Amino acid sequence: MKLPFVISIPHCSGEIPESIRPTLALSPEAIEESVDWGTREVFGSLNAAAVLWARWSRLVVDLNRDPGRRDAKGVIATVDYSGRQVYHAGTAPDTTQIEERLMQYYRPYHLRLREALKDDRIKGLIDGHSLYGIGPAEAPDPGRRRKDIVLSNNGDRNGEPTPSLGTTTCSVEVLHKIRQVFVDAGFSVSLNDPYTAGFITAHYGRHLVEKGKFAVQIEINQDLFTEAGTINVVPERLAAAVHRIQNAFEELACRV
Repeated sequence: MKLPFVISIPHCSGEIPESIRPTLALSPEAIEESVDWGTREVFGSLNAAAVLWARWSRLVVDLNRDPGRRDAKGVIATVDYSGRQVYHAGTAPDTTQIEERLMQYYRPYHLRLREALKDDRIKGLIDGHSLYGIGPAEAPDPGRRRKDIVLSNNGDRNGEPTPSLGTTTCSVEVLHKIRQVFVDAGFSVSLNDPYTAGFITAHYGRHLVEKGKFAVQIEINQDLFTEAGTINVVPERLAAAVHRIQNAFEELACRV
């Protein structure tokens, strides 16, 4: 029996189309740093009603951004998470090229996501990400060690609504049930710290809550399956993390 969730994995790829690659000023190693390592394996392994994953790098188009956001770290970023210029001088996409990318890479993903969420059997949306074990310089928590799991519902650190962010994407009660599932599985967990939810969770979650459903962004700490201080995945540790997450989601389906 499939889990009653839609799983979105927007940052799992490091692939760049051949037509775009020559314009990028970033090295292959820098491009890889934009990948949420482990998310395709961890969240993509779940036996959910629907699982959507990105084919292309977020540097091509960021599926977890408002399509109207056109700043340096918007839907088509010109600066990466480490503050490096993404494009060679004079090669950043213009307005027409941005619209072409949205049409080719962005809108099809969100169309599939909207269609998947129409299923009445769906209880909630999970937007799956991973993060570095220690907050990098550009993050909200530079130098701080992070929990194993970060749950976000666009609220405060208890999951309550805050005036600056607006409505939450998941009730406090459901968020704490999800938290307890992961705690019972042996994970350390934080709520809305360091991230409070991205575009996918916030955009779709508000509508889901009106229907008595939920959306939650889940970040898994890469230290669970990588060599310390690197993005080098250790297969045995990744397999163990996948197994634990799968068991947690089986339990979650019974509690929400």
